[in-house]
Amino acid sequence: MYRKYRAKQASDSLLVGCLLSISGGLQDAYTYNIRGHVYANAQTGNIVLLGQNLAMGNYGEALQYLLPVLAFSAGIYIAEVIHHRYHHRGITTHWRHGILLAETAVLALVALIPQSLNWLANFLVSFACAMQVQAFRQLEGNSYATTMCIGNLRSCMENLYYWRATKNAQRRHNAVLYGSVILTFMLGAALGGALSHCWGRWTILLCCPILLLGAALMLRIRNRRLRFITLLSGAEEDEAIATGAQDPD
Repeated sequence: MYRKYRAKQASDSLLVGCLLSISGGLQDAYTYNIRGHVYANAQTGNIVLLGQNLAMGNYGEALQYLLPVLAFSAGIYIAEVIHHRYHHRGITTHWRHGILLAETAVLALVALIPQSLNWLANFLVSFACAMQVQAFRQLEGNSYATTMCIGNLRSCMENLYYWRATKNAQRRHNAVLYGSVILTFMLGAALGGALSHCWGRWTILLCCPILLLGAALMLRIRNRRLRFITLLSGAEEDEAIATGAQDPD
C-alpha cells in the first residue's frame, strides 16, 4: 500500500527535483550547441572522447575533454567542503542553498565568457553541475541524479517492472517519480537547444531563475502565513524544524 511521502527537507521533493533537472538538461544542451560540442554533465562521453583523442595523438583536442572532467571532480570535492563546513543548526537556510547560490553565480559568469574561451565556459559549467549533482541525491528517499539520465532511466524501468509483477503501488509511484525527472530533463534540453539558436551564449542565464526558484522553495518558513511555500514544495513543516533542530543531512 502506498503512503504519501512528506519530505522533511524540500530538497528531497519532486518539485525541486524537477526544477533542478530542467536546469541540468539546459546546461548540457547549452555546452553542446554553443560551447564546442562538449557535454558539461555527461562525463562518460567526455572520458570516451578524451581516451580516443589521446590514442590518436590529438592532444589539443584531448585537453578540451580533459578540462570538464577535472572541473567536475573539483565540483564534487568543493560541494563536500561546503557540506561539512557550513552544516548549521536551527536556521532558515540549509547548506544546499549555498550550493545553488554558488551555481547560479557561476552560470551567470559563464554567459559573459566569449566563445573564443569555450574551454573556460565548459570548465565552469561542469564545475557547477558537479556541485548540484553531489548536493541533490535524494528524491523522496530514493537515489537519483538531476544532471544525467542513465541512472534515473534504470531505476524507472526497474520500478515499472516490479509494479507490473507485484502490483505494489509504491513501485508505481517511484516509476512516476523517475519518469517525471527524465521528462523535465528532456524539457530543459529542448529549451536549451531551441533558445541557443537565438540567444547564443546568453541562453545559460535561463538556468539562474530556475535555480533561484528551487532555492526559494527550500526555505524553512516559520511564519504561518508563509508556510504555503513549504507546502508547495512538498516539504513537511515538522516539529524538528519548528523547534530549530537539525535534520540528519
